[in-house]
Amino acid sequence: MFIRRGREADLPQVLALIQELAEYEKAAQEVTNTLADMQRDGFGPQPIFGFFVALEVPDGPVVGIALYYTAYSTWKGRMLFLEDLVVTEHMRGTGLGKRLFEAVVAEARHTGAYRLRWQVLEWNEPAIGFYKKLGADLDPEWYNGTLTAEQIQKFHCDPAVEPAVREE
Repeated sequence: MFIRRGREADLPQVLALIQELAEYEKAAQEVTNTLADMQRDGFGPQPIFGFFVALEVPDGPVVGIALYYTAYSTWKGRMLFLEDLVVTEHMRGTGLGKRLFEAVVAEARHTGAYRLRWQVLEWNEPAIGFYKKLGADLDPEWYNGTLTAEQIQKFHCDPAVEPAVREE
């Protein structure tokens, strides 16, 4: 098994694994991300995410991903957020997920992050067990806040705020 930094050529397989995860989470219809979006956002002039891939053999198909981005905590400073850790179904239980997680931990260390965060669904017992086995803290006190694209468009902002967004 091999872990390496993701490449633009990996994106079709990465998107397929994201869709596999969404199906597992019974939310396949929620994936609206596209290959073009991922190319722009991961490899454009201002990349906003990075990822590692897992391969069974060198130059083989991608069988796992760990996609992360840099975030900022006002209390702690730089942090990494692990958006998704996905291992294709037939490769689960092989240690691949642990190796992908370790790659993200190493990236956090390498970039000087003070914290690594992620989310796990409350019903996903295999994932909860995985993270607990790694010694991670799972905090039940925090709620996740979300505005959808539609809600963002409909949200009323004070007109005086909008010019501040356009300032360079």
